[in-house]
Amino acid sequence: MTYKLLADAVVLLHLAWIVFLFIGALWGRKYKAVRIIHLGGLSFAILSEIMDWICPLTHLEAWLRSRHDPTLTYTGSFIAHYVEELIYIDISRTIVFVLTILLVFFNLWLYLRENKRN
Repeated sequence: MTYKLLADAVVLLHLAWIVFLFIGALWGRKYKAVRIIHLGGLSFAILSEIMDWICPLTHLEAWLRSRHDPTLTYTGSFIAHYVEELIYIDISRTIVFVLTILLVFFNLWLYLRENKRN
């Protein structure tokens, strides 16, 4: 039971991290430390897509689930797994990559927009 609860906590942390990657620039414009973490996270997201890496949080969740019940594990991307479960569509790696690039450009635009105001 402990492994299941830890795996669920990792899913929530993973979701929070993804939300942070989407809107972290809003907070990062005010705080340099947040900006560094946010831009580092976006850089890692791009690198992991280019290198076809699986997020460490996905590996941790899968390991915890396998310790609880080996039939509950999945392979591949956290985002693809949970989005597919939510809306029952196949999300190709290409679409995830394009969305990641768009996310980075959107956040860079937020940062640059703030810098032009100052």
